[in-house]
Amino acid sequence: DLNYLNTGKTKPSITFLNRFLLLFTYKMFYFAEVEDHVRVEPKLFGLPTMEAVNKQLRETYNDYYDREMGKAIAVIDVLDVGEGVIIPGDGAAYYKTKFILLIWKPEVQELVYGTISEITNFGAFINLGPMRGMIHISQTMEDYVSFSKTNALLGKTTKRSLKPGDLCVARIIALSHKGNDPKIGLTMRQPGLGKIEWIKEDSTKKERDTKKAERDEERAAKGTSSKGGAKGGKKKKNDQ
Repeated sequence: DLNYLNTGKTKPSITFLNRFLLLFTYKMFYFAEVEDHVRVEPKLFGLPTMEAVNKQLRETYNDYYDREMGKAIAVIDVLDVGEGVIIPGDGAAYYKTKFILLIWKPEVQELVYGTISEITNFGAFINLGPMRGMIHISQTMEDYVSFSKTNALLGKTTKRSLKPGDLCVARIIALSHKGNDPKIGLTMRQPGLGKIEWIKEDSTKKERDTKKAERDEERAAKGTSSKGGAKGGKKKKNDQ
């Protein structure tokens, strides 16, 4: 039954093979084995079947997003191509094909690394590579934040600023699917998140505070020991 080929309502069969974390980024990527009926257009009929299917796959899955699968990044390999099928009234040929995709699938609580691409009076947009996310102004930093005329978000107490081009680490806290791409909501108001410079500053301050606390404890311990020694060493005078 090939009627579904004309409806376009079915989704390809997807098997997630593994997941890996790219070094120095927080974005999760997957390899997925996909089985789909690939519609090869007549313009590719002069090519060998494998090459024609490969070209069609790269065109079809370019900028492709599926709620279940995620964002297609690249066609890695074509594993198997079946016999072609012609549908009456359709000049293309359909090939049942198995292939490997590299995909990026956003998930709530996932950490992401990206560059601020746009500042608005309600927040900041961040380029995550495969997609773009939005950080509401209240989620940009632990401070009262305002939008400045210099196209930046400014913290009232910390004097920190967020502007286009800044490198940041954020966490996904909301995903909604309206239209072709998901709406990704992020926060930078948790420890270890925010602009890279802020993270370094917080780490340095924490290390400095820890060392100070250790020195204070050492001094307090020495003081207690010294008082105890002096009290124990005092001798009672004998009556003459």
